[in-house]
Amino acid sequence: MQIPNFDQLLEATCHFGHLKRKWNPSMAPYIFMERSGIHIIDLYKTQAKLEEAANALKNIAKSGKKVLFVATKKQAKQVVADRAQSVGMPFVIERWPGGMLTNFPTIRKAVKKMASIDKMEKDGTFDNMSKREKLQITRQRAKLEKNLGSIADLNRLPNALFVVDVMKEHIAVAEANRLGIPVFGIVDTNSDPTNVDFVIPANDDASKSIDLILATVCEAINEGMEERKIEKIDNKDEEAAAEAPAEARPRRKRVMRKAADEAPAEEAAAEAPVEAPEAPAAE
Repeated sequence: MQIPNFDQLLEATCHFGHLKRKWNPSMAPYIFMERSGIHIIDLYKTQAKLEEAANALKNIAKSGKKVLFVATKKQAKQVVADRAQSVGMPFVIERWPGGMLTNFPTIRKAVKKMASIDKMEKDGTFDNMSKREKLQITRQRAKLEKNLGSIADLNRLPNALFVVDVMKEHIAVAEANRLGIPVFGIVDTNSDPTNVDFVIPANDDASKSIDLILATVCEAINEGMEERKIEKIDNKDEEAAAEAPAEARPRRKRVMRKAADEAPAEEAAAEAPVEAPEAPAAE
């Protein structure tokens, strides 16, 4: 995993914050200076916080857990979708469904409804429906796919939430905080970082900035998953090695039993009286 250096962060415009009049005072520790009425983010702190977040996400992925990516703003949608798909993680890039985390069973029912419609298309149930019914169901399926298609494989609550623009996605952050799910977020100077567990201070409006940070984060997740695969292979090898001596144990027992049977015969031979040699005949 390679953390972007200062120049790479600068080139991706990660340092640009919002207007001074729009700032959130809680972001003061991450602001370097003000220039032309715009706050400039301290990129050294961005680098340190990005490394901390990447290491934490790597450990989450290594333990086989899921990270849910959330970004509904226009300039972040496609970037998040591409990066999340590259590491096989769920994502939300359309409107955040209220209660998605706090009312997760209901969301799962909607996903199952989508699967049941697919089943109807395959088993021929659609052929017995009227044109109007088909149209209604098809529209319903398209709406579910748009809002929930990217989380179809999410069978349980995610173990972490990664948010682009915590101010815009405040509902998702609030739900995660309520359930104790750790929140990772790209936080700009106009946002409140107090509800975010892993703050990455950076420009959350430029697609280049978002892409650079997500590329680093997803690389860390990918490394964690690869290490998990290697550990599984090593564990299988250890189990196979542990089972091998067990197969040899019966043979060892037979050898020990044979030795035990031969021992009394040897003892008896040792205890038998030794005959004295005959004396030489006198001449």
